[in-house]
Amino acid sequence: MMGKMIIDAKDAILGRLSSYVAKQALLGSKVNVVNCEECVISGRRQAVLGEYIQRLHRKAPGKGPFFYRKPDMLVKRAIRGMLPFKRARGREAFKNVTCHIGVPENLKNEKIIKIKDSGIEKMQTGCLKVKEICGAVGGKW
Repeated sequence: MMGKMIIDAKDAILGRLSSYVAKQALLGSKVNVVNCEECVISGRRQAVLGEYIQRLHRKAPGKGPFFYRKPDMLVKRAIRGMLPFKRARGREAFKNVTCHIGVPENLKNEKIIKIKDSGIEKMQTGCLKVKEICGAVGGKW
């Protein structure tokens, strides 16, 4: 499907959303992901937060690995992990992906797609929104 897609990340599981967006980008579509701060990560609250805080303190400050504290960048980095980024086609596909906090003015009147089977309806475990994780690791957006 070539063209432009706008995907709503509200209440979508981050891994499922990322794999879908990566696949569409590899097929050549330009993909905009809106409401990135409302995306969820499954798992127990303390376990997920502990993992992200540990990941933040694991690095050397000037050398990386760099950890994003803004919700849109965290989601974009998850999408990058689903792409073959070290190859040319993966880098080209990654250029077609943009993530937004909320819905920008220029995309308000467009048709927004909700991915089916990626929501939190069927989850048995708890979940945590990306904005809560970013707030816990010191993000200001």
